[in-house]
Amino acid sequence: MRYLTFALGKGRLAKQTLATFEKIGITCQEMKDKDTRKLIFVNEELKLKFFLAKGPDVPTYVEYGAADIGVVGKDTILEEARNIYEVLDLGFGSCRMCVCGPQEAKELLQHHELIRVATKYPRIAKDYFYNKKHQTVEIIKLNGSIELAPIVGLSEVIVDIVETGSTLRENGLGVLEEVCPLSARMVVNQISMKMENERITKLIRDLKEVLSD
Repeated sequence: MRYLTFALGKGRLAKQTLATFEKIGITCQEMKDKDTRKLIFVNEELKLKFFLAKGPDVPTYVEYGAADIGVVGKDTILEEARNIYEVLDLGFGSCRMCVCGPQEAKELLQHHELIRVATKYPRIAKDYFYNKKHQTVEIIKLNGSIELAPIVGLSEVIVDIVETGSTLRENGLGVLEEVCPLSARMVVNQISMKMENERITKLIRDLKEVLSD
């Protein structure tokens, strides 16, 4: 029996994923050691391997078959647009992708004016404005705190993830439009889905059962 390999998005996502896996009897003690320097963690008994990766890299590992299964946020799946199967919404890490800005920018969105949009997610922003709203915009890619862009006049609005909206409010900004809901998703390599169909399907079925409880 070959190993099934999982790529998990680092941080809170990995912790929540492992907690969910434990409910269906999948454990990995090695990963609980906070001081470990290991990169790959193994559960010999169940023939499973796990490794942690930066969120945006997870879909890449899965597409190329370095991991059979990945767990990552829906925002990353949309932005990376890899050839992978999205098989399950794990329900945690819920938030929304939104168009945000000062209240006066709402007018500009309604009148389809040419505006500048700052974002860490250029693909998602482009798809939303061009394909759903049919509004031509200039998209500016940023890596740091996006909220700064409309405050200093770099852009009229931003496209970003919103959890509670408190950072926006503190800076005089608000949600103007919702792009899509987000949460942690499980993705599978297309070839693994064929080769290991039985094991992967059982895993999805078991997870669905505990998620619906």
